[in-house]
Amino acid sequence: MAVLEVEFTTADVARTRFAFSPLWEVVAAVRVLKYPGDHPLHAGWAAVARDRLAAAGVTWGLLSHLVPAHRIPAFLAPPPTTPVPDLDLELRALQATPPQSIREGVAHLDPTPRLEALCQDPENQLAELAASITDFFGVALAPYWPRIMTIYEADVLYRARRLLDGGITRLFDDLDASLAWRDDTLRIAHRRSSGRRSLSGQGLLLVPSVFIWPQVFSLIVPAYQPALRYPPRGWPLCGSTARAMLPRRWPRFSARAARGCWPNSTRRLRRRTSRAVPGCPPAVCRSI
Repeated sequence: MAVLEVEFTTADVARTRFAFSPLWEVVAAVRVLKYPGDHPLHAGWAAVARDRLAAAGVTWGLLSHLVPAHRIPAFLAPPPTTPVPDLDLELRALQATPPQSIREGVAHLDPTPRLEALCQDPENQLAELAASITDFFGVALAPYWPRIMTIYEADVLYRARRLLDGGITRLFDDLDASLAWRDDTLRIAHRRSSGRRSLSGQGLLLVPSVFIWPQVFSLIVPAYQPALRYPPRGWPLCGSTARAMLPRRWPRFSARAARGCWPNSTRRLRRRTSRAVPGCPPAVCRSI
C-alpha cells in the first residue's frame, strides 16, 4: 500500500471545510452497482436500485463507462463550490468542462466507442450524460435522499465538535482508518498514488459519501479544489442491509436495529436492547 502525503500550511488548516455533493454520490452509487462485491453493506440498496432503474428504463451507459473501480476522471464530479449544492448546480459545472479536461480525464480509461464519442462531441455527450445522471438520481437516490442528508448533517456536526475539542488533529483522528495526521501532514494510505502534495493555501474540502465505503477518495490535482471523500458515520442506508450483516444469534438486537435505518450509536443500541453487542462485525462497529 502506497502513502500519499498532503502538506498543510496554517492557511490550509483555516480553509479546511465540509461540503455535500449529490453528483459525487451518484458516481459512488454507480460504483456500488458495478462492483457489488466491494460494497456488501449496500447490497440491500443495490438490489432495489437495479429493479427500479430497469423498471424506469433509465439508461446510464456513458456514466458507467466513466466509473472504473479506481481513478475516476476528476471532471465527472468536480468538488462542489458551495457547502450544500443541488444536483442542477453541479451538473452545470460538469457540462462546462473544457474538452481538454475531458480528453485528459478519459486517457487512463479503457477505450470504448462511447468515450470516443464524448471526446469528439463533448457538448452533446455531456448534455446526454447530465440527463442520465438526473434520471439515475431521481430513481435510485431520491427516495433515500432525506435520510442521506440526515446522515451527512449528523456526521458534520460530530466532526465539528471534534474540531472544537482538539483542533485539526482530533478532526482527522477517526475520519478513516486509512488516514493519519502527523507533523502538519495528512498521510493517506493509497492503492495507486504516492509522494507529497501541497494544498497551496486552498485548504481541503471534506465530502461525506454514504456509498463510498470502505474506501476514501482523494482529489488533489492542480485544476481542482483539493478534496477528500470519506464514509460518514451512520450507514448502511436501510434495514435489509443491516439485517444481512448481523448474526442470527442476535434475534432481538437484529430485529430492533433493522426496524429502522442507522444512524445510531452503540450506547443507544445497548440501551434499547438491554444488552451488550458482543462480537459485532468490525465494519459495522466502526460505523456506529
